[in-house]
Amino acid sequence: MITTSIGLEGHRVVRHLGVVRGITVRSRSLLGNVAGGLQALLGGQISIYVELCEKTREEAFQLMIQHANERGANAIINVRYDANEVMNGITEVLAYGTAVVVEKA
Repeated sequence: MITTSIGLEGHRVVRHLGVVRGITVRSRSLLGNVAGGLQALLGGQISIYVELCEKTREEAFQLMIQHANERGANAIINVRYDANEVMNGITEVLAYGTAVVVEKA
């Protein structure tokens, strides 16, 4: 169970296990930049970048879940994303939250 809220309705937190995170760093390929540039010239959604962003966020999300599982959590609350450009064309995406053990209320 994963939520951006500070709790899970119908459950109570019985143990906090701390912050968990998943981080990935990605770059755009030369081919991707060319294709993205062509799409930008035409206007509208730039699907090649949408796909890259979605895959990157999903990877960070799955790594966060893995980290929570390693700590023995059965839920993650207060989930957030963050992204930073490490250098030109290279972006870090971080998914983080609080790993908890919950029980039915």
